[in-house]
Amino acid sequence: MSGYHTRWVRPAPQPEDPERVAIRESLAFGKALHDRRTALEMSVEDLAERAGMTTDDIECIEEGGTPPTVALLRRLADALNADVRLTAGHDLDSVWFEPHAA
Repeated sequence: MSGYHTRWVRPAPQPEDPERVAIRESLAFGKALHDRRTALEMSVEDLAERAGMTTDDIECIEEGGTPPTVALLRRLADALNADVRLTAGHDLDSVWFEPHAA
């Protein structure tokens, strides 16, 4: 039987699994990088060169396989001529690169 009777006590919410949070953060980071790179009509190769990384590194990040670190965010923001913005939460729109003001 699923569900709860109105007089039953619901179980206390469980804290989020840190591994799932880390996965969502990596996916949000990858999406933000891909969105900014494609908005600039920049190839993976161009971004890799500007960031001093390999194309495999960039592809891995965009696929959500690399956890974001402050150093990596700064490096990529510089290569994208942008600032990194973060919000609370771990959804796909919690990280983005905002272009520098002209």
